[in-house]
Amino acid sequence: MRENKTLKTEATAEIEEAGVTRRGALECMVWAGTGVLWTLSGGVPKSLGLLEEVLAAEALSFTFLQISDSHIGFNKPANPDALGTLREAIAKVKAVPAKPTFMIHTGDITHLSKPDEFDNANQLISEAALDVHYVPGEHDFVDEGMGKAYLARYGKGTQGSGCTPSTIMECISSGL
Repeated sequence: MRENKTLKTEATAEIEEAGVTRRGALECMVWAGTGVLWTLSGGVPKSLGLLEEVLAAEALSFTFLQISDSHIGFNKPANPDALGTLREAIAKVKAVPAKPTFMIHTGDITHLSKPDEFDNANQLISEAALDVHYVPGEHDFVDEGMGKAYLARYGKGTQGSGCTPSTIMECISSGL
């Protein structure tokens, strides 16, 4: 256990020395987008960005889209228009020439788990016209009911908290 903590500390020091910060990573995601098109061939996943390489890609037999960290409701300098950022991401999704099998949103749909944040996200995400699956992020569970708002919308039939480390891989391996 002590060795693991030392490795973590060394890795953190290297990251800090390189000048990488959480804020910097968020700013980069705003610029580049937080969407990825995945393809699976022979059981090996390969990712393509949502920029030019996807638009130029030929139709693949199985693809799915992953978007993440929409943070609808957030309005600080790192992303003063989270709704606009999601709108841009969905426009890129709609521009993908070969329709993916499904889309998965991997956490933080909202910033504060408010009903209007979920409503705004749903309205935009539905414009992609894809079957969408959701994995909650910590910001989707900050309502007074500790995630009840999220589970009421996206977790019908969920047992337990609805969030396990293997949720994403279960979704992929079941062929959704």
